Amino acid sequence: MKQFVTYRRVSTAGQGRSGLGLEAQDRDIRLYLDNYADVPHEVLAEFLEVQSGADGDRPELSKALDLCRRTGAELLVAKLDRLSRRVSFIAALMDDPKVKLRVASMPNADKFQLHIYAALAEQERDFISMRTKAALGAAKARGVKLGGNRDVLLQRAEAVRRDAQDFARKVAPIVQPLRTSGATLTTIAEALDGAGIATARGGKWTATQVKRVLDRL
Repeated sequence: MKQFVTYRRVSTAGQGRSGLGLEAQDRDIRLYLDNYADVPHEVLAEFLEVQSGADGDRPELSKALDLCRRTGAELLVAKLDRLSRRVSFIAALMDDPKVKLRVASMPNADKFQLHIYAALAEQERDFISMRTKAALGAAKARGVKLGGNRDVLLQRAEAVRRDAQDFARKVAPIVQPLRTSGATLTTIAEALDGAGIATARGGKWTATQVKRVLDRL
């Protein structure tokens, strides 16, 4: 019987108390277990961490990994960034012969694909950070006062990003299985339109919009 150890992580205590982020992780893990895991299967234990993904010392993750090494169970996470945001950490974990990793949102991905994804995600985060700093520097050079307005703009940008992420998660149960099965972006767009599902702005789907959703997932 296939055995799993699940690991979920939220960055703040507030998220843990409110359930923010946990609900989506629970949903993705359940989708994987119901649709992709071997039958029968068993969840040996569930671990929850309230800590930043940048921190290397996470006691709950250590417990989960220790249990996996002792039992041969697979470590199941909803998304790769719930495990860590550092590609070096993920690479080291994948090199551990006693740890088998499974990512619910990428159910058929092998170790090589997960490693590539982690590296690309880290590069994207670094680029976004540099781009933000460059934009702020250019604004300051033009005489734009940074401070209160900057905080408001950042809050608005974060709200937009969060809304887009939430919408992507809503359509994930349709988009991800189709993409995993080899469907093109255009085919997925047509399937969403055919199912009567509008875009976040209430319009028709295009291949570009589908790609954006997949990127956010």
